[in-house]
Formats: sequence, structure tokens, C-alpha cells
Amino acid sequence: MQEKTRSRREREKLRQRQGILNAAFQLFSKKGYHNVSMHEIAEKAEFAIGTLYNFFKNKEDLYRSMMKEQADEFHRLLSEALAGPGNEIDKICRYIRVKGDIFTRKKQMIQLYSAETRGVSHYQLAGMESKARSLHRDGMKKLTAVFKNGIEKGYFRPVAPPFYLAIALDNLISTFLFLWIEDADAHPFPQSIENIEAIFFKQILNSKEDVLSC
Repeated sequence: MQEKTRSRREREKLRQRQGILNAAFQLFSKKGYHNVSMHEIAEKAEFAIGTLYNFFKNKEDLYRSMMKEQADEFHRLLSEALAGPGNEIDKICRYIRVKGDIFTRKKQMIQLYSAETRGVSHYQLAGMESKARSLHRDGMKKLTAVFKNGIEKGYFRPVAPPFYLAIALDNLISTFLFLWIEDADAHPFPQSIENIEAIFFKQILNSKEDVLSC
């Protein structure tokens, strides 16, 4: 009975915490981080202000927690894309599409991150810089390994070291995605996937027919 009660209590705490994070995200996206108070978040989440402080020390801690959870999710999804079935071409194709899907589903989160990290990085002020760098390094390490294996198996031409191929692809995708965020009508992203694949695979594939596996 105690176990069930504790489990129920834990679920309720998780529900409350997520409700606070959701409310904060909506307000941050609409008004900007610096223009939102903890009292506004509490009102939006329909909790007493004390409930917020049971979970987060202050607004910065709340923002940091929100961004950390998003970064962890992004990293997990991209890692799963690279670890999934198929050959190295399949893995790269899946990586492109999963990263695009993350951006399109999390457009508001990306816009919030972009707005709050201009100039003096709020990401850095919130203590997230080292976390972001660590996750990015790990992601590039995994992407590099896929390119290395693809070269060794003869799928890709060694036009550059695997690490540089990983950096080039990641930045190419991000460039198209940020163009889409700035002007979705001029740069519709779903259509851009084909452009990304054409630009990148044209340079490295040993056989042009292999790109059809995407």
C-alpha cells in the first residue's frame, strides 16, 4: 500500500513539474525570458508560487532545467537515428530526417533558444554551455563513426576526414533549418531535405544509385 501511495505521489509531482515547465515555455516563447516572472509562471500553471519553489530555486534554474531536458531529448533522438538498422547511408539519411523532424516539432523551442542566446549568451549564463558542448561533442563522435565505417565499407569516398564530414553535414542541415525558421514560405523545410541530400551525397557517394535508399 505504501509503495502504491508513494508511486501515486511521485506521479503527481512529475505532473506538477511538467505543468510548470509547459507554462514557463509558453510564457518565455511569447514574452521572452527576461520579461516573465515566477509569479506569472505560477499563475499560468495554476499553482501557488510556493509550489514552483519546491521544484526550482529560481527562474534561471527553471529555464536551465527546461533547456537541459530538451537538449537531452534531442541528443537521444539523434543517437537513436545513428544507432538504428541499415547501412551507413541509411543511418545518414535517417539522421537528416530526424534532425529535421526535431526542428519542425520544436520550432518554438528553437526560436526561444535562438532569441535568448544572441549577444551575451544566456545559455552560458544559465550554466548550460558545458552541457551543450558535451552533448554536441558526443553527437559528432557518433556521426563521425558512421562516416568512418561508411568509408571503410566503400559507401563513401574519402573526400575529407570523417570528423569534417560530420561537421559539414550537421552544419548544412542546421543552415537549411534556420532559413526555414526565419522564412518558412521562402525556404520550406520538407522540400529542403532533398536539397540537403543532393548537395551532400553528390560529393561523397561512390555510387549515385545508393542515395535512392533514402
